[in-house]
Amino acid sequence: MFVTALADREAVLLAPYAMASAASTGRRYSEPEHPYRAPFQRDRDRIVHSAAYRRLSYKTQVFTGEMGDYHRTRLTHTLEVASVARTLARALRLNEDLVEALALLHDIGHPPFGHAGEEMLGDCLAAHGGFDHNRQALRIVEELEQRYPDFPGLNLSREVLDGQAFRARQGADRESPLLEVQVVDAADSVAYDTHDADDALQLGLLQFDELRDLPLWREAVARVNRRWAQLESGQLRRSVILELINWQVSDLLAGASQRLGGRAIDSIAAVKRSDILIHPSDELAEQKAEFEQFLFARVYRHPQVLAVRRHAQDQLRAMFDQYTAQPDLLPPGFRGLCRRAGVARAVADYLAGMSDRYAQQQFQRFCARSPVTSNPE
Repeated sequence: MFVTALADREAVLLAPYAMASAASTGRRYSEPEHPYRAPFQRDRDRIVHSAAYRRLSYKTQVFTGEMGDYHRTRLTHTLEVASVARTLARALRLNEDLVEALALLHDIGHPPFGHAGEEMLGDCLAAHGGFDHNRQALRIVEELEQRYPDFPGLNLSREVLDGQAFRARQGADRESPLLEVQVVDAADSVAYDTHDADDALQLGLLQFDELRDLPLWREAVARVNRRWAQLESGQLRRSVILELINWQVSDLLAGASQRLGGRAIDSIAAVKRSDILIHPSDELAEQKAEFEQFLFARVYRHPQVLAVRRHAQDQLRAMFDQYTAQPDLLPPGFRGLCRRAGVARAVADYLAGMSDRYAQQQFQRFCARSPVTSNPE
């Protein structure tokens, strides 16, 4: 009854190029259909209830918790991406459950301390296949999470796994991914551009006037000023951030609608044959690129941020060396993983799953007074 009602509902709501629940190719481990939840709803719920997802609340997005409590964490960034992505999906008549599952999953593989942690684990695993947070997300949901008695991982739908795998391959596929995947990538870009600037301004790493020379920011300020006059500085900043989001989403929707109609995209097969359909206009893409270059130079390479990065990386390096030298210090499950995946990979899995706070605690417990100077591997 519920399955039939869902199919009928999606037949009315979803566009022909959207991924219908009934068209899912299933899961690696066969499961009976749920009596009242669609497959992508179940995927979303499994991700939200996973331990790895909960730990995102104490993982760095760009700025660590030592710098305050206003700025985004990896979890709040994830929720903001999901919010933007669902808005895009609804306007384009895509499968919102699939989009939300993909958005909630997209950063679940990030280690503590943001990209600084990812870079250090990449160095530690240079001889063992490297480390990438997109691939790590797949390891988590296919193997490392142990919540169900019938299978390892979360046994997510193939469409969710394929979408995350596309991110891990950095778009090197011959076929384009589902539009639901494209929506999440676009929403991610919208979120981190605007919110990283917002956080940097709030923390005092940037001043508002420094951004006025950038066309993207200047146009957003002009749009706000045309609507409201004489806003106080805090309200002006918040209004500009909101305008940047609305502007980018509107641009994405206008461009996507034009491409979908102009190229007669009327099926998933047509989506896969086409190039990427959901992306900013050329003008906005150019402005975003300039904006991102500015953020890289003035925010991500800010001396205060770099000092925190170096300290965090030193701690991760010390823990990696300590645990690889003494794998008996690992929890039992990871000691067992050493036999299947190798000591280096198991140690990286353990470290990558830590929150910032837990990593600092473990460093103090095992490494602060007993540094290891060599790695036997």
